[in-house]
Amino acid sequence: MQKVFQSCYELDRKCYEKYELSEDILMEHAAAGMANYIRQNFDTRSKVLIVAGTGNNGADGIVLARQLHGDYDVQLHLPFGVNTPMAKVQLERTLKLDVKVVEILEDADVIVDALLGAGLNKPLKDEMVHIIQKLNSFKGHKIACDIPTGVSAEGLLPLAFHSDVTLTMGARTESLYLDENKDVVGEITCINLGLSSDIYEEESQCYVLEKNDLTLPTRTKHNSHKGSFGHAAIFCGEKEGAGIIAGTAATHFGAGLTTLVVHEKIAPPAYLMHATVVPKNASALAIGMGLGGHFDSEFLEKYVLASHLPILLDADAFLSPELLSILGQTDREIVITPHPKEFVIMWKLLTGEVLTVTEVQSKRFETVRMFNTKYPHVTLVLKGANTLIMQEEKLYINPLGCAKLSKGGSGDVLSGLIVALLAQGYTGLEAAIHGSLALVEAANNYKGASYAMLPTDIIDEVAQLEDV
Repeated sequence: MQKVFQSCYELDRKCYEKYELSEDILMEHAAAGMANYIRQNFDTRSKVLIVAGTGNNGADGIVLARQLHGDYDVQLHLPFGVNTPMAKVQLERTLKLDVKVVEILEDADVIVDALLGAGLNKPLKDEMVHIIQKLNSFKGHKIACDIPTGVSAEGLLPLAFHSDVTLTMGARTESLYLDENKDVVGEITCINLGLSSDIYEEESQCYVLEKNDLTLPTRTKHNSHKGSFGHAAIFCGEKEGAGIIAGTAATHFGAGLTTLVVHEKIAPPAYLMHATVVPKNASALAIGMGLGGHFDSEFLEKYVLASHLPILLDADAFLSPELLSILGQTDREIVITPHPKEFVIMWKLLTGEVLTVTEVQSKRFETVRMFNTKYPHVTLVLKGANTLIMQEEKLYINPLGCAKLSKGGSGDVLSGLIVALLAQGYTGLEAAIHGSLALVEAANNYKGASYAMLPTDIIDEVAQLEDV
């Protein structure tokens, strides 16, 4: 996993003041990182179009033009000239090499957006909109310098540069992982600014998860039995398919036993037990998936609210003030997995405060931190294009999901994966992280059409996962 920051301004300031690394030096390293990416991925003599703005983001692009000149067919476009002292210095240096400055935008093998960078907080002017529209129409490989133009810390403006890769400078920032920005940032790669990330970065409470952070519940102890790997009890309600999907996922993800707690007789797969009460040897609970109003208050009080077992809440649990009262319990592991609409409903029941889905989506990081302030002991998994996982002030971003998961039942699989780990003794935070990573890795491994994946396909892929 890698650290993520709200902003890199203070990190850059430390370089200037503590290490006497000038703005000029950092700029050279930023451009060198972009140049190395291009050299590694494109043959020399490829055509590279660099569109540079008036400020220091534009200056990074101008330095890149100088560094690539002679090896590549560099086309530098400066639609608004340059304003900052560093941009003026870099342009003067670059022009002395006779780098080609072009007035007309034409497609190229590589297109670099170095127009605005971080700090944008107002709509783009008409001329900038026209440039971005033109660049987006080109076929070349699109690179954003630091952050795509049109992306801000508050989310996506009406128009943005659609990059294939964002080469962010020094460290990763939260704005790159907002759901609204998912389709424009492309692949995110961090550029070294001339000193170790351990030195450049400071402490952070926010991390982005990577594929190799997944640890599977692989069994290495041979002297064991089914009871050695926990017993997941999953409440199976009105929409019994949801409970069966979760139970199937839990069984495939290592739970030694899985029981569906039912109100009436059903016919689950043979490997899933079912009972009308929670088994005495259960080691974790999951409730909410397709629950409806199947279980009365007395039953829930006895087997859920009065229990101290680790528990996962999902779906219909966020409609129930009774079940949400569990969040106040501090003596058990609690994981909740709402999508944004469910979070809005839950938050109103908990606090009376009315939020909209749009507000949650545009302020996802603020939203999970707000919840964490009130319920720090609860592990929140806010689903989305970039799933956010938070507990006790530590926030983890899972950016590895894909559109294949946008189908009913995917969340039930996630619930089953997490409760399986809870049953096996994982903490709520561990279960959420590794369950979430297993879900997206399984989905990414699915070879069928992007629109065709079923929840059972995800579960089949989970069974094939291997530790990285």
